[in-house]
Amino acid sequence: MTAPSNNPETPATADATILSLRKSLCDETTPLAIRFRALFSLKHLAKQATEGTGENGVDLAAAKAAIDAIAAGFASPSALLKHELAYCLGQTGNVSAAAPPLRDVLADVHEDAMCRHEAAEALGALGDASDLDLLREYRDREGEEVVVRETCEIAIDRIEWANSTQRTKETLRPSDFASVDPAPPTAQNAAEQSVEDLEKDLMSTELPLFRRYRAMFALRDLASPPDLPTAVPAVLALAKGFADSSALFRHEIAFVFGQLSHPASIPALTAALSDIDEASMVRHEAAEALGSLGDEEGVEDTLKLFLHDKEKVVRESVIVALDMAEFEQGGEAEYALIPEVAPATATAA
Repeated sequence: MTAPSNNPETPATADATILSLRKSLCDETTPLAIRFRALFSLKHLAKQATEGTGENGVDLAAAKAAIDAIAAGFASPSALLKHELAYCLGQTGNVSAAAPPLRDVLADVHEDAMCRHEAAEALGALGDASDLDLLREYRDREGEEVVVRETCEIAIDRIEWANSTQRTKETLRPSDFASVDPAPPTAQNAAEQSVEDLEKDLMSTELPLFRRYRAMFALRDLASPPDLPTAVPAVLALAKGFADSSALFRHEIAFVFGQLSHPASIPALTAALSDIDEASMVRHEAAEALGSLGDEEGVEDTLKLFLHDKEKVVRESVIVALDMAEFEQGGEAEYALIPEVAPATATAA
């Protein structure tokens, strides 16, 4: 038998790391910012193993352990955390391990609508055609929450697109973003890639949401890197989406702004966060997007104004956003906490 290696990147230590991160994630006494960092670390490990890089000894068993650790967090009372858990599961690309807990969350009609919406979106990101019937069930369910119904509609369209021959005929502009999005950007060979034309699709309420989302992500890609000639016009076009009647649509605009971290989005994000009549799912996303801009003057002060907001999900988002802002100012390489061993500092005392 080969003696265990002292290399901190061996599978045995990877298991210890996952257990440590799971403890941090699931411990309600651990500060929320640390729990989020643990979550992003678990997502990183799950994706790394699912994609089969194998360069540091992480295997598919570790991927399942990391995904199970993420799913264990659904026992939390925090809707913000559970919504983020669902998003991360959808990003893993691991249908066999990640889809079952997502299906359970979507099917739980007593769960917070923000969590159920994110579970539906995550199933769309995983792209498994076997989930179409479930998504159609909740899209068509009588009395269903609008945000859940709309998300199921987009997820259905995304899965059908991902499994279509049409996809193979499309040319997509290379993106700076590695995320699996609710919709692909508008195909370059399907429409002009001008900001003006994409803005028309973005704001046309007569079009299916999936097509409008495609315009949204095409505009995002035209805003990155931030020195592109199209960047500021694309950001300003996206900001107009905050006037849409759909809270789901507005929340996705804020999410895209969080990805871009473009200073030109600060006024629109500040307005969305400051509007106490705005849906909490939009305000929370605006807060986190501002957190990604934490190195910009005045952003931290703006966020601190909402530390005692009446909405719990907004208060919690501001806590996470301020942690993100601190990270941005510190110049760390990645917003995640990935310990080589199970450290005592990974959980609260």
